[in-house]
Amino acid sequence: QVQLVESGGGLMQAGDSLQLSCAVSGRTFSGYAMGWFRQAPGKEREFVATINWDGNNRGYADSVKGRFIISRDHARGTMSLRMTSLKLEDTAVYYCAARDPGLRDGARGAGDYDHWGQGTQVTVSS
Repeated sequence: QVQLVESGGGLMQAGDSLQLSCAVSGRTFSGYAMGWFRQAPGKEREFVATINWDGNNRGYADSVKGRFIISRDHARGTMSLRMTSLKLEDTAVYYCAARDPGLRDGARGAGDYDHWGQGTQVTVSS
């Protein structure tokens, strides 16, 4: 059974940088797309970034474009989200998600993903 475990969240100040990581276990780390989503209190889960199976295609929400970078390391079996110029509105629980094997293209809908981590809290203060 595939497991996704996020790490790296914390309490930050506006303008800071932070890197989240997602470790995948239970299956090989290739052949499927992955993504990051976030959910703020009282709001629906929203798309943040997606990366295709080989890491050559990436997509971002407009709200994070130019500030966040998604990447994946096949040797280590991890996916990362490098966040810079953090804003108050970036405060949320961040979730790592993976599509089923064979679904190689990135996707922006939460329903497109089949496996989810438990989430890691990112709090940005002024």
